[in-house]
Amino acid sequence: MTGATGRQAQRRGRFITLEGGEGVGKSSNLAYVAGLLESAGLDVLRTREPGGTPLAERVRDIIVAASGEAVPPIAELLLVFAARSLHVEGCIRPALEAGRWVLCDRFTDASYAYQGAGRGLGPEPVRWLETQVQEDLRPDLTLLLDADPEVGLARAGARGDADRFEQERGEFFSRVRAGYLERAAAEPERFRVIDASQSLEAVRLEIRNHINTFIQANVFT
Repeated sequence: MTGATGRQAQRRGRFITLEGGEGVGKSSNLAYVAGLLESAGLDVLRTREPGGTPLAERVRDIIVAASGEAVPPIAELLLVFAARSLHVEGCIRPALEAGRWVLCDRFTDASYAYQGAGRGLGPEPVRWLETQVQEDLRPDLTLLLDADPEVGLARAGARGDADRFEQERGEFFSRVRAGYLERAAAEPERFRVIDASQSLEAVRLEIRNHINTFIQANVFT
């Protein structure tokens, strides 16, 4: 076999994640990234967290629903990792081993940002669960869509009813943003930070440049 598809089938796929706070445009840009990868001849699996498998999606409903019952931060973190365990073993790892490229709307960086920073648990419980659930599995590339929380929440509010996270106060999302930026600063080789407050055209230009560079380094070399 020749071409991108042949080369990709001979080795493990690549794992790309999109991260960011509420209303930064992850879902719409996930489809854009998928199109770029598919145009290069790659077999792409699109997925999301929490969720990605039928049972993990049911856990997602528990996590995000505004039920009125108080959820302790550690309970929230454990629910997220329960869904992640299902997702990793039932979806992500098999796809990568089959040579597919996995594109995920949020992954463990979100736990460091939302539960570690936002909820105040700190990084240690997240790190321990990450090791237990994922072993050595980590994203190969992470696009962090970054914007002032006020901008993102205004966009999210325009979508309709707020979920349990979107009902949080601005201070929570400021901590989440800081958590994300701390992760990006600690792993600059993996993260690409994109100013999501720009026009959609400008955001996608940056995304296209980063993805094309990544494809070049991982497919055509």
